[in-house]
Amino acid sequence: MGTPAEQLDSARKRELAIEFIRRIRAMDRDRLHNLILRQAGEELAQFFLAYATDLMEREPARASENASSLLLIGYLIRCFEEDLELRGAAQNGLLLH
Repeated sequence: MGTPAEQLDSARKRELAIEFIRRIRAMDRDRLHNLILRQAGEELAQFFLAYATDLMEREPARASENASSLLLIGYLIRCFEEDLELRGAAQNGLLLH
């Protein structure tokens, strides 16, 4: 069956990504900061800041490519989290039967 992300076709994923980016761009800075802290936490936010800074400093000529890669990494991390959540739910469901 696959994770929710795997069940969406690439056109729908693109539509959702565009809508998400629009919402983020329109969001008040403080609200965005609170969303990041609530969903990712300070430690993960600092990790990504350090990772992005290092990546951009090492290869400034590839900034656009690296930025795109960072966005995709974030997406893949979320897919990985969903997969772990589904596996945990499946394991818990097996224990109940």
